[in-house]
Amino acid sequence: MTNSVIAAIRRTNRIIALLVGLVLTGTVVLIISEIVLREVGISLGGAEEISGYVMAGVASWGMSFALTELAHVRIDLVRLRLRQRGKALLDLISIVALAGVASIVAFQCWPVLAKTIERGSRANTALETPLWIPQVIWFSGWTWFAVSSCVLVILTLVLLMRREFIVADTLVGARSEVELEQ
Repeated sequence: MTNSVIAAIRRTNRIIALLVGLVLTGTVVLIISEIVLREVGISLGGAEEISGYVMAGVASWGMSFALTELAHVRIDLVRLRLRQRGKALLDLISIVALAGVASIVAFQCWPVLAKTIERGSRANTALETPLWIPQVIWFSGWTWFAVSSCVLVILTLVLLMRREFIVADTLVGARSEVELEQ
């Protein structure tokens, strides 16, 4: 069961990363088009605004992919000198801290979105974008990151209680250059 949940989260985050990559590619095409068209005196307008919204969405959704691919930066100077149990304890502390921060940020995103919806806020730009649109994407990315990290906390606890330290390490461990070279 644990392995199927891990696989499902990784698969979901890879699909999300692919979609985020496509959106980012589309944004690059939009910006390049804007630059080229400006040379001939035409402007699409709003490319910088849209790219800002995309960057917020990409960042919030991309963190979950980085989480399951063990791509978040961690300083493992102490961890490298420990045995399996010590590494597992530091990994547990790390994922709990990350899940806590992600949950707090997601929780704090909601009032921003709620106030935007309540007020019917729009961007003070030519596009007058209803701000709830990019904020829903941003909020849902943070929420998914919080959910993913909390699920990883539970899975890590289960694995550590079963003394499956190697599986826990592949789930939430740090990847150092030393370990990658081995």
